Amino acid sequence: MGTPAFACPTLAALLARPDPVVGVFCQPDRPRGRGLAVTEPEVKQLAVAHGVPVWQPERLREPAAQDALRALRPDLIVVAAYGKLLPRSVLDLPAHGCINVHASLLPRWRGAAPIQWAILAGDVVTGVTIMAMAEEMDAGDILLTRETRVAPDDTTGTLTPRLAALGAEALVMAVDGLHAGTLQPTPQPTAGVTFAPRIEREQGRLDWQRPAEELARRVRAFAPAPGAFTTVGGRTLKVFVATAEPASRPGAPGTVLEATPAGIVVATGAGALRLLEVQSEGRRRVAAGAFLAGHALPAGTCLGAT
Repeated sequence: MGTPAFACPTLAALLARPDPVVGVFCQPDRPRGRGLAVTEPEVKQLAVAHGVPVWQPERLREPAAQDALRALRPDLIVVAAYGKLLPRSVLDLPAHGCINVHASLLPRWRGAAPIQWAILAGDVVTGVTIMAMAEEMDAGDILLTRETRVAPDDTTGTLTPRLAALGAEALVMAVDGLHAGTLQPTPQPTAGVTFAPRIEREQGRLDWQRPAEELARRVRAFAPAPGAFTTVGGRTLKVFVATAEPASRPGAPGTVLEATPAGIVVATGAGALRLLEVQSEGRRRVAAGAFLAGHALPAGTCLGAT
């Protein structure tokens, strides 16, 4: 059970094993992209390419979905970024239970957006957890974990595929351990629980009163989508690459201190943020120098004003 590209390495790893993958469940096809064309989830595309039957119920409690699951008689259900909670009737169905590939070191960052929240918080280490699933969200026993460092320039776009690959490797080890009977589940600690709720677009708005270091993390967490953003003259300006630095001169938060091909430097609540790649409404993503070639942005311009 999985839906986006993050889940594809896990499905590919399972398909490479001798144990048969008897079916795949993913979310329904939905409109995506600027043209809102109805698009098949990446997991569905991979499953179809390998001749694996696919089901796409809106809700797992639907009688047809329940009947399909029972007919498959799975020994084990593997979940990776499915995007839906599993009801008790599904959790109890397979003989060896349901296990989840979660993109954090639980109990830190339970929820839908652990990668973005790890970057937002400035975590220097993150990883994946293979977990026995329970009804409470991401609260099941831990089967194994694997760590990776978060680089200073990591974005959600660079960290996600790395964690997806790490999760697939860990999942294979977990399945081997279940086969051998050597995997011992460990209850999650009650201390250190944090939550990573779904990211909303408005959370990407850059609050120039905040420190530059924090704003740089927000840019990284929202890249490549949905994109951190501010406004210029009432129009949205997305920011995809930015770095924090000391302010070269005093200025009110949100004030452009300088704008050159080397970047657009904006005063913040502490330090300055150098915008390196941006995108104006209706245009493509470009380096700051290319943006400035078509948009005058003199020092003293105030960003974020409505």
